[in-house]
Amino acid sequence: MIDRRRFRDLMAGVCAPVTVVTTLHDGCPHGSTVSSFTSLSLDPPLVSVAFDRKSTLLPRILETGRFGVNVLGHAQHELATTFARRGVDRFAGTGWYLDADLPRLPEAAGWMACDLHRVVPGGDHLLLFGLVLVSGRSDRPPLVYAHRTFGTHSRFAERPRVKVADAIAACAR
Repeated sequence: MIDRRRFRDLMAGVCAPVTVVTTLHDGCPHGSTVSSFTSLSLDPPLVSVAFDRKSTLLPRILETGRFGVNVLGHAQHELATTFARRGVDRFAGTGWYLDADLPRLPEAAGWMACDLHRVVPGGDHLLLFGLVLVSGRSDRPPLVYAHRTFGTHSRFAERPRVKVADAIAACAR
């Protein structure tokens, strides 16, 4: 079996989306940076997030049965770092608001509100499947994490952008 260090180094090279998963527990917002996030199913619309069994957010999600996923935008690396810290109030000094009764972070590239659909054990983590009830997106490039650094997909930044005035003029013709 591969040793932990080699496996960790291998996986560090895999590009992952950066999300902040949130929940509202006893009227207070709670959240954590999660890079183990993926779509799972279209019918029904399911996503998965993985949590270390020692996560302080995990028991709150298990109790409430709901969570939000903020897909961070490319300029939100400081927010990702803030929500990855342990032992601090991650929402102190952070702008947020409720959407579908879950904490949502402004300027995110995407957002979804989920009901907890299923919990599957996976080694030292639990895999949570979320049934997506509400979602939204922006045109901001997403924040990704690879080789232990934040960035964005290089081709995303290069994609052609239609100027709003040009789009309106094209519709008026």
